[in-house]
Parts: sequence; C-alpha cells; structure tokens
Amino acid sequence: MSKSEPAARAHLDKYLALDDFEIAARGRLPRPIFEYIRGGVEDSQSLDANRVAFRRLAFVTRVLRPISKRSTSTPLFGKTWGAPFGIAPMGICALSSYRGDLVLAEAAAKANIPFIMSGASLIALEDVVAVNPDAWFQAYLHYDADKILPMLDRIAAAGYGTLVVTVDTAVGGNRENNIRAGFRTPLRPSLRLAWDGLVRPRWLVGVFLQTLLRHGMPHFENSSHERGAPVISARAERDYSQRGQLSWRHIQIIRAHWKGRLIIKGVLHPEDARMAVDAGADGLIVSNHGGRQLDGAIAPLVALPGVVAAAGRTPVMVDSGFRRGGDVLKALALGAQFVFVGRPFAFAAAMGGVAGVGRAIDLLRAEIDRNLAMLGLTAIDKVSRACLRRPDGEALD
Repeated sequence: MSKSEPAARAHLDKYLALDDFEIAARGRLPRPIFEYIRGGVEDSQSLDANRVAFRRLAFVTRVLRPISKRSTSTPLFGKTWGAPFGIAPMGICALSSYRGDLVLAEAAAKANIPFIMSGASLIALEDVVAVNPDAWFQAYLHYDADKILPMLDRIAAAGYGTLVVTVDTAVGGNRENNIRAGFRTPLRPSLRLAWDGLVRPRWLVGVFLQTLLRHGMPHFENSSHERGAPVISARAERDYSQRGQLSWRHIQIIRAHWKGRLIIKGVLHPEDARMAVDAGADGLIVSNHGGRQLDGAIAPLVALPGVVAAAGRTPVMVDSGFRRGGDVLKALALGAQFVFVGRPFAFAAAMGGVAGVGRAIDLLRAEIDRNLAMLGLTAIDKVSRACLRRPDGEALD
C-alpha cells in the first residue's frame, strides 16, 4: 500500500451515500459540465418521476431467519458478478474527470461489476477494453449500413463481446437546461466557461489542462469506425444527428453481422420488447435515458413488469434513477435481472478517481447486503415480488 492510499481512503470516508458525491461535485466541476451530468430535459418530469417511482413500493420484512451467510453475487450472461448492478454508459466522462472512461472501467474491473462504455465518449474504445476486458460497448449507430458494418467490425476487433445498441434517441432531447448552464455540443469556448474553470482550479489543472497537455483536444473517438470530430467542432453535432432513420430492419442487419451478445437499450413498451426479442436481442435494458429524452416519459421501474412479461426468457435489465440499494432490490423484485447506475459514478470519479468510484460501488453493495438481511434473505435470486407491497400495505397487482 502506498503512503497516499490511507489519506485517500480517509478523504473518501466522508461519502456515506451516492448522493453525497453529487453534492460535492457541484463545487468541484464547472457549472456547465455539472449540469450536463445532473440534468434532464424541459421541466424534468421524467427525471423526477424516476425517483418518485421507488417511493410507490414498500418492503415487507421477514424476521428470525438465518441470514449470516449472505452474498450479493449475481449471474448474468454466463459470468458471476460481484453485485447485481453495473455502470451505465455516460458520454464525455473525460470532461468531468481525467480520462474518465478509463477511471470507470478500471474501478468496475476491480469490483467485478459490468461497465458499459458510451459511444459518446472521448477516449478510444480500444484503450478502454485494454483496461477492462469484460467491458461492454454502447453504440449510437448510423442508419447507413455501409457505416454500421465497419463500426461493428471495429468493436469486435477491439475485443468487445457485448454490444449495447441505444434505440431511444431518434432525435435529441430538448436539453434547454444545458444551454442555460452554458453547455452545448459542440462545446463552445466562452467567457462564462472560462470563468467557471478559473474559479475551480482543481478541475482546471487536474482535468482540462492535463488532458490538453498529454492528449490534445478531446475528440468523439467512437462515433464511427473512424475518429470523430473534436468536441469544439461543428461536426460533433452532425456526427450524432443521423439516428432518426434507424429501424428494426437495421437491428436485423446488426444481428446478422454481429457475432457477440446484442443488447437493446431504451425499451419502455412491451411490444417493443417482443420485437427486440424477435430481432435476435440477447437482452434488453428498460430505460428512459435517465430522463434525458422525452419529458413525461414513463419511469423505467413502472414499465419494467410489462417488459419482463413480454420478453419471456430473455434477460431484462433496467437503468434510470437508481441511487440506493433498496432501489436495486425493488427492481430485482419486479423481475429485472440486473440494474445499471450512471450519474453517481460519474460524480464519484470527479471527486476521487478510481478510488472514488470504488467507494461508491462499495456503498451501494453494502446497502444491498444490509437490506437483504433485513428482508430475511441471503441471496439475490431470493428477491421476489413477495418482498414488496404498496405503501398502504396492499399486495401488488
């Protein structure tokens, strides 16, 4: 153990819940970048609804059961992970923490949880899989098959075995909060952005200047089989504006070409779940994009039972709004086989690098373990709808 590790751990001990990282990051990150991570769209109805959904379910405990030998280990796709949650794909993490995608990938590998790399990242996908060979890659794919297939070949050549195709971004969400906070894509230098950086020297020196000096201006590295545009280029927006013509036919093309595992992310309707399974999906992620697409969209937790029923034996995962171990267990009780968490891990990376993300993972895993004990359970596969009631005590429908 290096001399700096005990000090780093002592610094991280003050974080007692995932929300603590967000509170601290507000003072560390420039406001445009902080709000880009934190915010939703329009009036934040979906963002708020994602959290409210958990309050509409209550646990019913069982007592005096043997719970001393507990495990949070969870099997998924032939691998046993250390917990029933993983790190969701998040774009431009390298602007909030130095080499952020590598930070998240390394922390996930150390903790034995899944990590999904975002196609909107600023670090080459080849570099990330070198740090975490079990990483999954999430793609925003062009509608042109002549561009899709070379990208699939690049992902496969890098060594990724799992491809996650996000399908809920036919158009970009109305992220007016980003504009009000001074964040745009492409990133536009301004006096406001410069001032936000100057008054936050730890971010300015530790993230922005260090990135420029060691790696140059960040680019969108994984928007296609070729290197994408710099974050300050007008091309950056165009690279991500060709998704409106993506259809189920393209999913069939992808399935025919991609030999690895195929996950469809962004499903909320049972009929879409059936169509994804029919198109050859190996798994589904129920998601409303963290409340960052259609404002007023149904919360994934609410949509989850219908999708699970429609998917049959195909594994169903879920993301959007998860902050506590109890949230994870409620989703598992409703039929999800796994949960993905995004924003808190981005904030943890900003506050403590790999160790910070490790601390966040440990906190969430400890909450799950503790809650299992209070539910009278010893394993993740014992979690079921029998654990849940309506807040008034009524059984679920």
